[in-house]
Amino acid sequence: MIDMHVTLPGGLHPLTLNNPVMTASGTFGYGVEFTPYGDLTRLGGIVVKGLSLAPRRGNPMPRVAETPCGMLNAVGLQNDGVEYFVRTTLPKLPWREVPIVANLYACDPGEFGELAAVLAAEEGVAALEVNISCPNVKEGGVIFGQDPRQAAKVTEAVKMRAGSKPVIVKLSPNVTDIAHMARAVEDAGADVLSCINTLTGMGVDINTRKPLLANVVGGLSGPAIKPVALRCVWQVAKAVSIPVIGIGGITSAEDVLEFLLVGAHAVQVGTANFIRPDFVFRLVDDLAALCERMGIEQWDDFRGTLKV
Repeated sequence: MIDMHVTLPGGLHPLTLNNPVMTASGTFGYGVEFTPYGDLTRLGGIVVKGLSLAPRRGNPMPRVAETPCGMLNAVGLQNDGVEYFVRTTLPKLPWREVPIVANLYACDPGEFGELAAVLAAEEGVAALEVNISCPNVKEGGVIFGQDPRQAAKVTEAVKMRAGSKPVIVKLSPNVTDIAHMARAVEDAGADVLSCINTLTGMGVDINTRKPLLANVVGGLSGPAIKPVALRCVWQVAKAVSIPVIGIGGITSAEDVLEFLLVGAHAVQVGTANFIRPDFVFRLVDDLAALCERMGIEQWDDFRGTLKV
């Protein structure tokens, strides 16, 4: 039987996950909301929704729209602010049993650094994930995620204030060369990369002649983007020497193994959490059973073994 634990080397303290199945930021709340559906400590890691220095109200409604094989969202990173999270929410999470990863959002490198310093001081935070790639906000996100120099500046600012916490940089697919972006943030000090964030998309209603989202454009996620995500993870894993976390359209244990096959160390599950709140908990069991059927005994024997 396979040992499900995964270690992501990097930083002064490598990040050890209970298994390769993590939650994706923005799809699992702060984690505590999902306690009625399963045992949080069974997950590989919990990535909480994006945090900013000050509370954010987010974008106007409607913010979410269903698409064929996917979902559009333009929530606008609504959150309670980092101080409220640290004071009120973090103590409710089982951080001693499962790694809690804080996702960071800010408008400039200095603000990213301030946010990193606050979270790095918390024992209950295992790692920091830097959002340079969210496509549905109007200030900063797209610029950072599409410019290697700006992305490097943000990475350096967070790394400088992160202390011993591993720094994960979340990459956008909305670029010409994602491998180039990956190398830029690796050179700037990133310990781990996660990819991909959502693809920029749009939906319209021919009867009202209006966009489906108040923000007009939003982030496309779900099974529709899995082929793009696999391609990006494969390209990034070949381009860098640090671990990669795969994200995009995972709906089965087979999907998880596909991401590991192209080079990912772990995965994050997003849109499936909206469809079935208990999905990610079931996925852990399904993955263990699939590995047993396939005779996979060590992740290292399977990871990155795609035959091309």
